[in-house]
Amino acid sequence: MSKYIPFRNKALQASGLMDKRTLTVIGILAAVAVAVAITSSAIGSLRISPWSVVQIFLGMGDEAEATVVLQFRLPRIIVAFLIGMLLAASGAVLQGMIRNPLASPDIMGITGGASAAAVVFITLLPTASVRYLPFAAILGAVAATAIIYVLAWKKGVSAMRLVLIGIGIEASMKAVTTLLIVRSQFYASSKALTWLTGTVYGSNWSNVWALLPWTIVLLPAAFFMGRTLNVLQLGDDTAAGAGSKVDRDRLLMLILCVGLAGAAVAVGGAIGFIALLAPHAARRLVGPSFGGLLPVSALLGGIIVAASDLIARTAFAPLDLPVGIFTSLIGAPFFLYLLYKNRNA
Repeated sequence: MSKYIPFRNKALQASGLMDKRTLTVIGILAAVAVAVAITSSAIGSLRISPWSVVQIFLGMGDEAEATVVLQFRLPRIIVAFLIGMLLAASGAVLQGMIRNPLASPDIMGITGGASAAAVVFITLLPTASVRYLPFAAILGAVAATAIIYVLAWKKGVSAMRLVLIGIGIEASMKAVTTLLIVRSQFYASSKALTWLTGTVYGSNWSNVWALLPWTIVLLPAAFFMGRTLNVLQLGDDTAAGAGSKVDRDRLLMLILCVGLAGAAVAVGGAIGFIALLAPHAARRLVGPSFGGLLPVSALLGGIIVAASDLIARTAFAPLDLPVGIFTSLIGAPFFLYLLYKNRNA
């Protein structure tokens, strides 16, 4: 029995094979995502039955409960899902681009640049409107990535140089953020620390509409790069022999990583370990091929962040803790496990 389902689109002049196992995993994860969304919508200071939540989603149900779900809980859930999907896709692309399973935007300086710029904005411009904070974070991610790329260039950009210089830039960005926080006023420093931990507290429909265009454009772009990422796994020389323009493709993927991670960090702060954790979990489920790895990583990332946020706002009620605390509690042991597994690599 064939493991693949063939497909052909004459309009797009595209064809290929879809792995049955990957489709099954995607279907299961989509069902889990819906279950997490319903559960998160139901649990809170006002308990609502899951069936009532389903009725509200279908345009029915009690008006007061609908207001709570649609105006307060659902935007936060959607933002958590979108942030998780963007971070996970960014991590998967970055790991494939440099052929290093331990790579992620929050290790290689991309998130560090966004964090440093955000802390500069919070601590040095306390009277500025918070609506400009996402722009500062994205500019910081772009600036840090540009520095990494320029310093890594030496008759082309090698994967190893990107990793080493990225780790150095990340350490420098952390030093800058720590210095600014120590020297700032208490209110600004506490606000910066909350942002650095990562939170989706107070998310509303404006945040959803801010993230949605990035998701609609960048996620399909990442999926489209799956075949190129598969070729790069063969090594630079072999990929070049197969027709890939390695330096150009690597630059495009780096820009894509910046867009994915920068958009997520701009809204949710520096939520850690999702970009590292989700691609590894996806690899265990569907294998190393990026055609299936990227969408599965995105779904897993969304589920992990949304589920972590559900725990963050309910486990210690009435306290509403930053979601980054719980993603780190999951991700840190997993990262140590990866280091142990790859100690002889």
